[in-house]
Amino acid sequence: LKALAKLDDRVRPSNWALSPWAVMTYLQGGKLSDGTEIETKYFGNRRLVEIAVATLATDRALMLVGIPGTAKTWLSEHLAAAISGDSTLLIQGTAGMAEEALRYGWNYAQLLSAGPSEAALVPSPVMKAMQDGKIVRVEELTRIPADVQDTLITLLSEKILPVPELNKEVQAVRGFNLIATANDRDKGVNELSSALRRRFNTVVM
Repeated sequence: LKALAKLDDRVRPSNWALSPWAVMTYLQGGKLSDGTEIETKYFGNRRLVEIAVATLATDRALMLVGIPGTAKTWLSEHLAAAISGDSTLLIQGTAGMAEEALRYGWNYAQLLSAGPSEAALVPSPVMKAMQDGKIVRVEELTRIPADVQDTLITLLSEKILPVPELNKEVQAVRGFNLIATANDRDKGVNELSSALRRRFNTVVM
């Protein structure tokens, strides 16, 4: 990543660590002008990677769909690392997930002692990504209950996260985006609403 960033003189979207060309080179490998060899991270269809990078470059959320073993998580992790320089903003979808995991929670000791405050607020990875203009990853989106999934509709369409307890809202910094992975054929799958599906560009792995 450092070698690419040093030689990358192409246009970068807002808050991207690398240009789309450099992101593609990072994922698909290649030789730089100074002789540095970039090893291949993803050996699959190049066209799929191009669509994924173009989707994120145009500020649209990305969904990677496929059966287990198709490198959905691997690709999403490396996309986030190359674009944001950070692949740790992650939400693991589960059947028992509550809405707070996608929005924010509270430090209940502080909440009970002093009421709602900035100090008592516990931001989710999504909120952190919005505040920093980074990419957040949501693994196994279809395992999350449907009513919790729909929390993402406002976040992706308006790029705003309301915090009514503090009479404020978090406006996403340019560069914020979301990569989701989903397995359509597994047990325990919750269908995405058509409204949520429209917020994503879907790439079938």
